Amino acid sequence: MYKTELQNRKARIAAEILHIAESTLLVNMRFLNAAFTMLDFEHYDGTIATNARTVYFNPDHIIGLYKSGKEETVRAYLHILLHCLFRHPFSLADARYWNLACDIAVESIICEWGLPCTSVKSGQSRSMCAEEIKDKTKFLTAEKIYAYLKSEKIPEETLQSWEKLFVCDDHSAWGYSLTAEITVSTGKTEAGEMNTYSAGGVFSENGGSVGKITFAEAEKISRAWKELAERVQTDLETFSAEWGRKSGSMAMALKEVNREKYNYEAFLKKFAVMNEAMKINQDEFDYVFYTLGLKLYGNMPLVEPLEYKDVKQIREFVIAIDTSGSVAGEKVQAFIHKTYNILKQQESYSRKINIHIIQCDAKIQKDTKITNLSELETYFADMKLYGLGGTDFRPVFQYVTQLIDMGEFINLKGLIYFTDGYGTFPERKPQYNTAFVFIDSDYNNYEVPPWAIKLILEPEDI
Repeated sequence: MYKTELQNRKARIAAEILHIAESTLLVNMRFLNAAFTMLDFEHYDGTIATNARTVYFNPDHIIGLYKSGKEETVRAYLHILLHCLFRHPFSLADARYWNLACDIAVESIICEWGLPCTSVKSGQSRSMCAEEIKDKTKFLTAEKIYAYLKSEKIPEETLQSWEKLFVCDDHSAWGYSLTAEITVSTGKTEAGEMNTYSAGGVFSENGGSVGKITFAEAEKISRAWKELAERVQTDLETFSAEWGRKSGSMAMALKEVNREKYNYEAFLKKFAVMNEAMKINQDEFDYVFYTLGLKLYGNMPLVEPLEYKDVKQIREFVIAIDTSGSVAGEKVQAFIHKTYNILKQQESYSRKINIHIIQCDAKIQKDTKITNLSELETYFADMKLYGLGGTDFRPVFQYVTQLIDMGEFINLKGLIYFTDGYGTFPERKPQYNTAFVFIDSDYNNYEVPPWAIKLILEPEDI
């Protein structure tokens, strides 16, 4: 009986501590007001964790943090909130490196803000370590730090020291491949169930259960946090501009999380047209008559599968390559190689293709016509860049219009222009779709005409 009363008392005290932490953050950071309403609360047997829908906390852990200093609990609460805002729980990256990268990213933001209510003993050490990492990564976003951890051979003892310094919460509920779950203490005792105090969010009154999030639920929660992140970014750029100036890491992280991500393969296939391919069409095959024939006549099916099917294939399009001095040759080669790998997939291309690869700076430098994948492979192996002058996009569009007038293209679906974005655009929309592709790792926001498609890829995407 005494043990039960003690547990109930600890749960109420821990909930009150979290309530105080939330109120403290609300006073100092009103632009995060809506974020506090996104989370429910339950207690469990670990430390403190979240799956972006529920904050799980151990009363003993929260009370222990508070004894160390009330700033510890405020910082832990803000740490978890930033994880959710940047949608860190929704990645399927390498767990150890991703967990550490996310912890370093959010702690660097908290250090930059320098709020007295989040000032802890280890804060200075975290700030100095984050600055050392920033010298290597340029930006302290989780994505940049993760790439650095994956690409560099960081000594094990260094990783362990960073984990000891930056780890604040339990990430076991992260990663929604199919389901992600966190085992939560039921909180039930011999005398019944523990009640909890509402601290901002909605606390579970039955003391917790096993929390599971399906893939569909995770997508819904992720969209909600994305919308909130966009609102916070707008707020920081307008009404709370002072906060945006205070934290470069926060601004970069929001730009990264709010920037649209693209799959280049899916994007390229938008330029495909319907075409018949010599391939068995399983979708239109009638298994009923097939098996009936086998049953009645032995090895004599009544129908045979169709030997062709309608598929979307890429037959005609133009790749324009900006060969001005500001576009690096290795990026061009990587882009062409990526395009080739996509085209050589069996259903992505027609055996008879008409692809023009145009190199250009301020004028047309070279036009290479590709009619099959072997020619594309040869082009890639022997590719040489011509130009390296200024950038003007207009000559390419004028040249392609001439090719259309000459009957070179029958049904041109579009043009992909690989560039750094610094050039003169045509004033009018061409008669085909146009996409400008940028390779960027610095979170720049390129401007293109309203009629054009903008596609920003990370270097690792190609």
